[in-house]
Amino acid sequence: MAIYMTYPDALNLMQSWTTSESLQRHMLAVAAAMRAYARKYGEDEEKWAMTGILHDFDYEKAPETHPYKGVEMLREMGYPEDVLEAIMGHADDPQYPRKTRMAQALYAVDELTGLITAAVYVRPDKSIYGLELPSLQKKFKDKAFAARVDRQGIIQGAEELGVPLEEHLQFVLEAMKAEAEVLGLAGSLRGESREG
Repeated sequence: MAIYMTYPDALNLMQSWTTSESLQRHMLAVAAAMRAYARKYGEDEEKWAMTGILHDFDYEKAPETHPYKGVEMLREMGYPEDVLEAIMGHADDPQYPRKTRMAQALYAVDELTGLITAAVYVRPDKSIYGLELPSLQKKFKDKAFAARVDRQGIIQGAEELGVPLEEHLQFVLEAMKAEAEVLGLAGSLRGESREG
């Protein structure tokens, strides 16, 4: 019997291994996007969100062995093989092809959440609520902006998932807007009404 089985358990594990707030927020963003895609495809939202929350949990403590050692640890804890395969697939290692929709979704949203977060951080109000698709597309095309973001990976991820790039960008943006408070992306609107 697996010992994890709840999203809060996975969240606690991630937080116990990761002190960097920005890395924690990245995993929360990926989990939000994964949950939204699971809902879209009629899949298990908790499992997909756990996959997102854990995909980089070992990165801070063991970047040289990420995600291999982390996956070994998760396997010993009883996490399902499809979760582990998805996490391995996000490393873009040819030995671990992305065969499942969950693995494809994780790869597709990973870099994109980073681009969206960077686009929010340069906004005057530091809020995701006003970020719209045309602005995001402009940032995507500007190779000097958030230069470390793997744009080809985002394109390839959308293709593997079978979603047009524009639709993928919009979908992940909306998923992150829905979790703006948790992700620290509500900006000056935090705690205030978004209307008016």
